[in-house]
Amino acid sequence: MKALYAGSFDPLTNGHLDIITRASKLCDELVVGVIVNPSKKPMLSFEEREKLILEVTSELPNVKVGVFNGLLADYVNEGSFDIVIRGLRATTDFEIEMQMAQMNARLYAEKVETVFLMTAPEYSFVSSSMIKEVFNLDGNIEGLVPKEVLAFMKKKKRKTTYS
Repeated sequence: MKALYAGSFDPLTNGHLDIITRASKLCDELVVGVIVNPSKKPMLSFEEREKLILEVTSELPNVKVGVFNGLLADYVNEGSFDIVIRGLRATTDFEIEMQMAQMNARLYAEKVETVFLMTAPEYSFVSSSMIKEVFNLDGNIEGLVPKEVLAFMKKKKRKTTYS
């Protein structure tokens, strides 16, 4: 069974990694799909996000990384996925995710199931947006993102600040 877990992952958080690790046990192959949204100004380029996800998931042999733009449903159809994994932090996520799953099911002719995984409680409040905001204001995000991601973000911030 081939599964897709898609998101912007800007940056990858420990909540994302929790879902990736658990989802990788449910399928033969898990593709972490990095969505490229040209209308947004990301903190990390899609190449940086792809590299970091590959580095952080290197111990998970059935995890691969793909990069795409456009509709999730188009990527699902092109990639011949069996299921789409979505992470849920709270009931507010469920409302939005349910609507997206229903629209996507229609777009991929209901050939693919959406499976929801609850985020571990210790990460239920973590979002990439919040991580970026706290980090940019020099707050401590240690323990909320993988150590490789934190090191990269600090290095990139130093280069940006002093170059």
